[in-house]
Amino acid sequence: MSRIVNEPRIKNRLIVAIRELLEHRALWLYLLCDEAAKKGLAWEDFAPDAIRRCGLYQGGGLVDKGGTQSLKGLKKTLFTKPAQWVFEMKIRECTDDRLYIDFHYCPLVKAWQKQGCSDDDIARLCDIAMCGDRGIAESYDCVMDLPQAIARGDDVCQVCFRRSAGD
Repeated sequence: MSRIVNEPRIKNRLIVAIRELLEHRALWLYLLCDEAAKKGLAWEDFAPDAIRRCGLYQGGGLVDKGGTQSLKGLKKTLFTKPAQWVFEMKIRECTDDRLYIDFHYCPLVKAWQKQGCSDDDIARLCDIAMCGDRGIAESYDCVMDLPQAIARGDDVCQVCFRRSAGD
């Protein structure tokens, strides 16, 4: 039996439609990894690097768009109000050097659950997907930690961007 609980509270039709687009992206990741495994490739041997490259690309565009490496700018450009509704986020802290957000719902996890992925595979896929966020953090000269994750059976994803690794 799965230990992962991932049910949305917000059920607005537009938000649901946006979530379905994100689920489709997660489905791609799963199917690519699944096909690679059938050909003898371990997911971790290729997917994290590719997803990190995507995050670096996206992060570079966000830095250019915001004109600063302030994490306040990252919040403004990436973690917009609509994004907050889709992932049912709560901004815990936002300064130039720290951005801590709790995510209470994950459409990516929902996609993997719909595919019948095991809890272990969902946790692996989540870790791979988070390489994109780590790439974004790197673009902001930060690190990103994930001390709790829905994909690991926690109630929330705690996403923590911080300027210094010693915080």
